[in-house]
Amino acid sequence: MSFSIRATTFDDAAAVAAVHRATASIPGGIARRPEEITDAYIARILEAALADGVGLVAVDVGGAVIGEIHAVRIPVKLFSHVLSDLTVAVHPDWRGRGVGSALFQALFSAARAMDPPIVRVELNAGAGNAGALRLYERLGFRIEGRLEKRGRFPDGTFEDDIAMGLIL
Repeated sequence: MSFSIRATTFDDAAAVAAVHRATASIPGGIARRPEEITDAYIARILEAALADGVGLVAVDVGGAVIGEIHAVRIPVKLFSHVLSDLTVAVHPDWRGRGVGSALFQALFSAARAMDPPIVRVELNAGAGNAGALRLYERLGFRIEGRLEKRGRFPDGTFEDDIAMGLIL
């Protein structure tokens, strides 16, 4: 494997932002547009993931960040066994090389080690993002619902979101 996975730190903020912007610029990348990936947004997701969640980066052999995944524990006690608000971004140059799958496996391991442990991981994916849906199902996520017209593209068309969950 020509990359490794490690915990995210606040020092990774600029590199994480660059990966998110690059991923957002391609079809099927991530839901946010490149201009929505601000320093404040990156600071907010890193703070939340590092406070009570999981934040991980994939780095190449030179130490450059090539992918990132984060999710947070739902703060309501009834749901505190759930990781949600999950986002994964893999730089376009590294897509299809196992980075996303490796990030998810590392997230699952970290989630199981949390105290109290995480039992459920949930995410949403655009209905038109067949590649992401296939990956998530291959990782063990199951489709649990459809949120009609949840996303609106710049041209005004809508896309449903597919709600998915995984029991660890």
